[in-house]
Amino acid sequence: MAKSKCGNNRKVSYISVPSQIINSLSATSLQSLLLSPKKSSKQHLRFFSYKSPRLWFFLLFLFGFIGMLKLGYNLDPVIPFHPYPCATNEAKDLNSNGYSKPELAVASGGNVEKVEILNGISESQPLISNGSAKSDVGIGPDTESEFWKQPDGLGYKPCLVFSRDYRRASEGLVKDRSKYLMVVVSGGMNQQRNQIVDAVVIARILGAALVVPILQVNIIWGDESEFSDIFDLEHFKRVLADDVRIVSALPSTHLMTKPVESSPLPHATPQWIRGHYLRRFNREGVLLLRSLDSRLTKDLPSDLQKLKCKVAFHALRFAPPILELGNKLAERMRSKGPYLALHLRMEKDVWVRTGCLPGLSHEYDEIVNNERKQRPELLTAKSKMTYHERKLAGLCPLNALEVTRLLKALGAPKNARIYWAGGQPLGGKEALLPLTQEFPYFYNKEDLALPGELEPFANRASLMAAIDYIVSESSDVFMPSHGGNMGHAIQGHRAFAGHKKHITPNKRQMPPYFLNSSLPEAEFNSIIKELHYESLGQPELRTNKRGRDVTKYPIPECMCNDSHTRTN
Repeated sequence: MAKSKCGNNRKVSYISVPSQIINSLSATSLQSLLLSPKKSSKQHLRFFSYKSPRLWFFLLFLFGFIGMLKLGYNLDPVIPFHPYPCATNEAKDLNSNGYSKPELAVASGGNVEKVEILNGISESQPLISNGSAKSDVGIGPDTESEFWKQPDGLGYKPCLVFSRDYRRASEGLVKDRSKYLMVVVSGGMNQQRNQIVDAVVIARILGAALVVPILQVNIIWGDESEFSDIFDLEHFKRVLADDVRIVSALPSTHLMTKPVESSPLPHATPQWIRGHYLRRFNREGVLLLRSLDSRLTKDLPSDLQKLKCKVAFHALRFAPPILELGNKLAERMRSKGPYLALHLRMEKDVWVRTGCLPGLSHEYDEIVNNERKQRPELLTAKSKMTYHERKLAGLCPLNALEVTRLLKALGAPKNARIYWAGGQPLGGKEALLPLTQEFPYFYNKEDLALPGELEPFANRASLMAAIDYIVSESSDVFMPSHGGNMGHAIQGHRAFAGHKKHITPNKRQMPPYFLNSSLPEAEFNSIIKELHYESLGQPELRTNKRGRDVTKYPIPECMCNDSHTRTN
């Protein structure tokens, strides 16, 4: 036993020895260690004399022994320890929001403090692994289950081969110095991302250079991030160099030009865009477009559809700091086996805008209803429908209880590791209790990040959303609780990456079964599985879904199952 002093406080600490070593000692050896007679003080002094060969032999043996332990038992800390072991501050839980999950346990009794990192011997498992040893969470028979099975991609692969006419026209377009398109994009990060994709296509239609898009400050989150804060600008320019010329700012020859300012009509075709803008654009040289959300038709010529995929899946790569942290968090989730990513749409503004209720309590329902009465403009379409009618029509997000029942019915194992993306839900951790009680290995980016890793992204909603996007897209299974820009973008991204499993909740047909409390669980599970048999990320042709975005359904314009395909 070793004693240490920290200021005026005297505390007893213990050196823990792996149980394998204790077990390897025989009873006789233990007894001899415990009952061996003490040596005289002279013998002690002689043994520890710096000239004694015994001392050097002992030190050599000690360092060798520690090295063997380091290699054999992986003594690197799973979670960083406090750098000041004598600090009097209370140990803080790295999982800041208090949701049910493996934690850093701190126990105290009398004048002994014990800090235990939960390891493979305990019921909970460490989140971050430094070594090759894996815990049993997420691996074993459950990972072989149907839930983790990936859909058949039918051999579809990215296929961005542009036509000869497109490539021939590119040579002249990228050299043109007379026309410059400026765009202002709005909304959250995923909404801005969609508008940037359309801006590139519009620049191509008009034969103009695209000035790096201006990101409008979001009125809800107040995020002032610029394009280069979120995306890798040089990569963006380089990937699109043969399609559209990208410039960081207007050249000096056009700085004094008053731009033609406009907003396209919804679902504008290439012919409409050319007819309404090209003449004035050629004369003035600068065009400024706003409000691009859903302004470009989804049914474009094949080459322009391929260009959309090229922008969305290749050019719009996140900035290096975001990419680095997002990949780190994804690897920490994967270190224990496969994981599921949930995009939970349970924030207050989502319940208000959808005209739905969270189902937590009468108090929270009143909060949502009052907000909706005060700001009726926030409510999206079909304002005359009641909440119950919206629910049965599949227009409402799933709450935590419904997500839990859906996952259980689809065979998600109880020890499944779950990453949840999205803002803080209305009702806080209480709103997530059905999920955390059923699936205890439940994490978000705050739980996964080490101290200080998220500080550069604090109060930057777009950057936080980008981190969520990376970890969610990297998951083995992804499921959104409601539609939206992020869910649609990730669906297309996962399809383009080889049709990784993506669960699309059947919210139109599920509600009656959720409301039927007399339905046996086995029958409920069977019905839910049947409803989702074809909603697990299998290839879907966009041509069967006219009016849908190619970045959500990349087949057949951007993917083909010909064995001789190649990616541009």
